[in-house]
This record gives sequence, structure tokens and C-alpha cells, in this order.
Amino acid sequence: MRAIIGTIGAVLVLTGCGGTVTTEAAPASSAPSAAPASTAVATPSPVVTGPNVSGCFTEKDGEIFTHGDGLPGVITGKGKVGVVITYERNGNVCTWRPLSDHLVAAGYRVLLYARPGRDYPDEVAAEMAERLLKDVKRVFLVGGSMGATASVPAAEKVAAKSAGKDAGKDAGKAGSRVAGVVALSGAIDEGDAARISFPLLQIGSENDAYGGATDLARAHDAATKAPDNEVHVVKGESLHASALFGSPHGPQVLDWITDFMNRHAAPEKG
Repeated sequence: MRAIIGTIGAVLVLTGCGGTVTTEAAPASSAPSAAPASTAVATPSPVVTGPNVSGCFTEKDGEIFTHGDGLPGVITGKGKVGVVITYERNGNVCTWRPLSDHLVAAGYRVLLYARPGRDYPDEVAAEMAERLLKDVKRVFLVGGSMGATASVPAAEKVAAKSAGKDAGKDAGKAGSRVAGVVALSGAIDEGDAARISFPLLQIGSENDAYGGATDLARAHDAATKAPDNEVHVVKGESLHASALFGSPHGPQVLDWITDFMNRHAAPEKG
């Protein structure tokens, strides 16, 4: 049933409960004074031309598509199990490239997409999952921060559609198409968590103001129907969402995600 895992010194098994607060970006430092004319100027990075997503995914990576009001997305990889990645508020797909590449190498097909930064993305995440399910048998929904929080109701919508039910009525029981949800630095609503009956993995930093240890604990305690309810908290850190990938904890975080997905990629028998 539920799995609560704490590993190595950097990870703490979380307990307790708490509230949700928003995370503000650190103020930008003052701009340096202009350099003397004789100072060499760094060569700018090449400008990406042609279809792309945020300049870091091109047609060399996979299929570029558009959705909504012409916003771009990409599907990369060839696997039979899909992954939809929804990034954090004011983020972009580029900081999620380490996870995407890791999952493609592990045999998954991954969809990343651009979206309006401040819109709550549960509807569009569900739409992206339906798009990917045209080519795969099952799908994981992965998100960071607000994208993590929204991935749970999005997964419930997808599962409910496959069952022919209204979203929210034990939707996860029809979750043969929903393999699970991976939430990085999310603050999942307790009501949404209580309806989960697909596997849930939460990862976050102990001191993160949004999606930290207290938020993860609250969702974990509410998700009593989840067949696998796994939590990893990086002790003493305040790394938020995709910032985890570029940290010293990045390789372990990537392994936690792929280990979880590998366990749940195939439908449960019985």
C-alpha cells in the first residue's frame, strides 16, 4: 500500500501538516556599470530558428506542435508509456530538459509544452495527456510548483473521462490510463489528494515556502486511497521544483522519479 521512503543523509521522511504560502523570486541585483569600450564582448548564443519550444527543443528532438493560441509543445521519445510535464509559474520547458532527457533514455515518450505563466494549468495538462494518449497506452502527469498542484486534478479528469464519470467521483479507480502523478514542490489540495487512487510521488525541499515539508505532509496524509504514496524531502534545502535538477541532489531526484515510474508503468494485474 503506502510507501514512505527516506534515503541517505539529504532526505527526511516527512511528518506533520501545514499551510500554503507563495514563493517570491529573489530581487534582482543591481546592474553593473558599463564596461569600458576596450573590454571584449562575449559572443551571443546562436539564435534558434524554425519550429521550437522556448529555444531549447527543436524538430531534432521530436514532434513540434501547437495548441491553444498557437503556443508550442514538443513530443520526444518513442516509448509506449507517456509523460506530460507541466512547469512552474513563470517557468519554461528548458529547466525540465534534464528530466525529459533522462526519461527518454529510460524508454518513455515525453510531452512538454509552453503555457501562459499565471493560468492554473489543470485543464491544459489534461488536454496534453489526452493528446499523448493517442500514441501511448498510459500516461504519468508530472509537474513543478503550481504545475505539480494542478497535475492531480488533471489526472483525475483524464481518469474520469476513461470511466465515463464526472471528475472527482473516485476518478482514480478508472486510472488504467493514468499511471501516476509526480509532484515536485507542489501544494496539493487535501480534497484532491483524498480522491487519488493512482500512485503518487511527491518530492520537495524541507524549507521551501511553497511545496515544502509541511505542504507535502498534508497531501500525503490526505491521500489515503493512493496505492503508492511516496514522499522524499531534501533536508535543510529550499530548492524549488526544477531547481532540484541542477543541484547536488539532482541525480538522486531523477532516479527517484524513474524508479517510481518503472514500478507503475504497467497496469496492475488483478
